[in-house]
Amino acid sequence: MKAILLREIKSFFGSPIGYLVIALFLLLNGLFLWVFQGEYNILNTGFADMSPFFTLAPWILIFLIPAVTMRSFSDEKKQGTLELLLTKPLSIWQIVNGKFLGAFLLIVIAIIPTFIYVYTISNLGSPEGNIDMGSTIGSYFGLLFLIAGYSSIGIFTSTLSENQIVAFIIAVFLSFFFYFGFDGLATLSPVFSNFISALGMQEHFKSMSRGVIDTRDVLYFSSLTIAFLSFTVYKLKSVQL
Repeated sequence: MKAILLREIKSFFGSPIGYLVIALFLLLNGLFLWVFQGEYNILNTGFADMSPFFTLAPWILIFLIPAVTMRSFSDEKKQGTLELLLTKPLSIWQIVNGKFLGAFLLIVIAIIPTFIYVYTISNLGSPEGNIDMGSTIGSYFGLLFLIAGYSSIGIFTSTLSENQIVAFIIAVFLSFFFYFGFDGLATLSPVFSNFISALGMQEHFKSMSRGVIDTRDVLYFSSLTIAFLSFTVYKLKSVQL
């Protein structure tokens, strides 16, 4: 698994992809949070908190993570190297986990520079340092779980087609559905609205954003991630057979 992980990281940073993803994530967040006028502009909210960032980030990641993961297995299929990869002395789980961790770590690296936002907002607070660190830390933990969920979806969809664009579109659709879709469905059935909302990522991400790390939220994201990685393994096994 370590070999696959290192291979993925080298491929990301051995080409413009890794740098482009990090730069694009930081640029989009920077523009919406500090430059463009609107509901996401931190300077216009009047509050010293990171809520605009954690509201905006899931939207950006819905498109950014599929762009990173779309080539994971679809490129292997297109170049005819998938069968060769599956013959290596590694289990399919190790191969899938290596690909998954490579994409996950790349996005985590993109998020690390946003810690400067916390420092800046803390200094802008009145009095200085007046920022809710509990909700901020909880939101960052929630964002990590969200990234894991999106990445597992992207890895899975990359096995469905050798066309990277197709893999990208399916990943965006599934990520959107699992984050926003269930909240939309909940409005159609008021009686089961709480149950339906609990099936979506947004409900659990918002729960973590309050600064409380609930085991139900951790189990939800862990189960979702493991489920899509399991689907990926099953799909690759069918190719191997």
